[in-house]
Amino acid sequence: MDESLDAWFAREILVHEDALVLYLRRCWPRRDDIHDLRQEVYVRIYEAAGKARPSMPKSFMFATARHLMTDRLRRGRVVSIETVGDFESMHVLIDELSPERRLGARQVLKRLAEALDRLPDRCREVVWLRRVEELPQKEVAARLGITEKTVEKHVAKGVRMIAEHFYGGPAQAGRSRQATEAGRKADHEQQQAD
Repeated sequence: MDESLDAWFAREILVHEDALVLYLRRCWPRRDDIHDLRQEVYVRIYEAAGKARPSMPKSFMFATARHLMTDRLRRGRVVSIETVGDFESMHVLIDELSPERRLGARQVLKRLAEALDRLPDRCREVVWLRRVEELPQKEVAARLGITEKTVEKHVAKGVRMIAEHFYGGPAQAGRSRQATEAGRKADHEQQQAD
């Protein structure tokens, strides 16, 4: 084995093991697979780094994990023709890309956009950076010039408000513009205090 590759791997990849495991746990539904996924990520990274070292190892590690999970999901959907046998006798509905599913997905996306629009400006910005762009809390705090604790508060508030929009019933989902503006004003005052 190439010792310099081993040293690079330990220095650039293994130091992020906890973050990788947390990421896999957050994204993968079956906890029993986490150890195997982690090992396969390491194998893929090690083999790729043997050819050319990635310039951004941590990002490469998370991208590799994401691609691995995608590959596993695809493989899980593929069914052998011999195994299935006669499709007609199974009475299986294939609705993966049905118009109903597309419409349902669009409706959920629309509701999510509405929920995000109802968030106070700074709260929406923090939630977007943390949950959509998946930036680390520390980076979000530095980028916005606020404390990490404030980032935590905004994320908690944003997630709570989005959940209320989705699950709180019509009274919560139909919050008035005044309530939203009051929330934004309070958010602005808290930001000024930080």
